[in-house]
Amino acid sequence: MIVTLDLTSEVPIYQQIRDRVVEAIAAGDLREGSPLPSTRQLGVDLGINFHTVNKAYDLLRHEGLLRLNRKSGAVVVRDPGSGPPGAGFVGDWEARLRTLLAEAVAQGVRSPEALTHCRSVLTSFRPDPGTDPGRDSGTGSGTKQEPRQKGAQ
Repeated sequence: MIVTLDLTSEVPIYQQIRDRVVEAIAAGDLREGSPLPSTRQLGVDLGINFHTVNKAYDLLRHEGLLRLNRKSGAVVVRDPGSGPPGAGFVGDWEARLRTLLAEAVAQGVRSPEALTHCRSVLTSFRPDPGTDPGRDSGTGSGTKQEPRQKGAQ
């Protein structure tokens, strides 16, 4: 697993690690059952304290994406093919999405441009979960649910 950090960013390092792991899962680079490096090993590889990695892994565990075990280490437990998200996820996610879109609007990004960016990001990930999760063909558009988004304002 390759994690790139921006040590000059205002985003905390643990959050950057968490974000890169989530992006790798979404892109299909990490799948259910994929092991992650130990906290100590990733800390050494990145030149950071292992407690920082532990904080990122604990966030991912709390979000239901990782299982942490002293014996087996950190293992991915969800990917796009794992079925519907757990109870409460969509509401929490929608609240975070609302804030991100509010930031864009506050900075003057117009709705059509925001939607274009959203589509672009979605298509950068693996095909929709309704497609064969065992294949990384890159042919899915990731836009099956967009008609519902157009009516939401």
